[in-house]
Order: sequence, then structure tokens, then C-alpha cells
Amino acid sequence: MGFMQVQQQFMDYIRDPSLPLPEGIEPRRMNIYRELFFNNISGFVSSAFPVLNSLYQDEQWQALVQKFFRSHDCQTPIFVEIASEFLAFLQHQYQITQDDPIFMLQLAHYEWLELCVAVAPDTPSSQLLVSGDLAQRRLCLATCAKVAQYAFDVQHISVDYQPIEPTPQANFFCVFRDLTEQVAFLQLTPLSAQVLAYIEQMSLSQQGVTVEAIIVWLSEHYPQMSNDTLLSGCLPLLQQLAQKGIIISST
Repeated sequence: MGFMQVQQQFMDYIRDPSLPLPEGIEPRRMNIYRELFFNNISGFVSSAFPVLNSLYQDEQWQALVQKFFRSHDCQTPIFVEIASEFLAFLQHQYQITQDDPIFMLQLAHYEWLELCVAVAPDTPSSQLLVSGDLAQRRLCLATCAKVAQYAFDVQHISVDYQPIEPTPQANFFCVFRDLTEQVAFLQLTPLSAQVLAYIEQMSLSQQGVTVEAIIVWLSEHYPQMSNDTLLSGCLPLLQQLAQKGIIISST
């Protein structure tokens, strides 16, 4: 058997110990290797999804992580990105069972966003805004802020609160890292979520967006409202987002 075949058999066994033991390798040594690999993955997944983890018995959670470890082909060796691989596994490969909470995917996505925000690059001080700067600067969403919409109130989910059906209205959030470097969330109204999502979209497609352009865009969606009314309603929101470091200057 060639080296590549031996190596593949070695890796396959580490992922799935029900497969034949690689020839010539002592079972005790093989189990040590496997435990080291699995415990590393399990530890990182558990720390990245602490609330989801807490909703399962230890054996159930370990079985779930084992399915991920065995069947998902990770595209990155970077440990901090294992969380996104686990989320992709849940979204595209895992078949949810009656033992899983109905909100499983949305809670996992929310916890993944928290991790993304926690490790995002810092915002340069030159890009932070003060209220008087808003009208003169092009605005964009900070890299340490993410906008999301969920059918469940994921921010309240815990061992003691596990909803069995979606909330009557959608839940809009901005998950962000505040100026004290703590991960926080801001619950948004549908309109404020719409504005922030538009800023996020413009952040990706061009060099930010001006307050004037935001009002023009809003007037297209709310033609019954005057530009002055839209500005008076939108400006306090933008000022609040700027104070929290959620929106920043594009330059």
C-alpha cells in the first residue's frame, strides 16, 4: 500500500472509528490521535455555540459534533473558522430530528454572528463619526457589525426559555462590538433594519452612501412621506448608530 493510501486510511479512521484500523498501527496509539483531533474540534465548536450546546445532554451534543467531524469536509484549517464550517454543516448536511430545537439553525446563526463580530478587525479611529459629521461623510457599516433577521427571539433563548413557534413578527438585530470591545446587540424596528441593511449593501458595492442618498432611497419606498419627514425620522437613528460605532465613515 502506498504512502498516500496509508495517509488517507489514517485520516478516515480518525474521522470515523467504525472503519478498519490502519494496518500496522497500534489501536491504543490510534485512539490517542483520534481523541486529540476530536477533542480539539469539539472544544472549539462547544465554545463557539455555548447556548446551543447548553440545550443538549452531553451525549447528544457529542453525537452531533461527531456527525460533523465524521461527515463534513472542512474547507479551512483555521480553527476560528470551524464555527462557520459547523454552521454550514447544520444548514446543508444535517437532517434535523425531533430531538433538536425548532429554532436550531437560527440560534446557531446568531451565535456564529457573535463570533464573527468578536474577531472582526478594529475600526480605525479616523473612521469613527460624531453627529455633526454625518451629513458631510459617506457612511458604511463597520466590519464589527452585522445585520440579521430571525423568526425567533434568539437573544432570549436559554435552557429555561425554548420557544416552540416563531414570534408573531420578525425579529431584526444588529450584532456589533461596542466601543468597549464587548459584543452587544441592538434590536431594530423593521424600518431601521431596512436602513441599516441598505447601508450594508452600499458598503459592499461602492464607497459608502451619503445621508442624502439614504433619504432619496427611502422616499422611493415611502412616497407618501416628505423628505423632511424622512430626514427627521432617520437622522436620530443614524446618530445613535454612529455613537455606537455601528456605522462609520468609509474613509
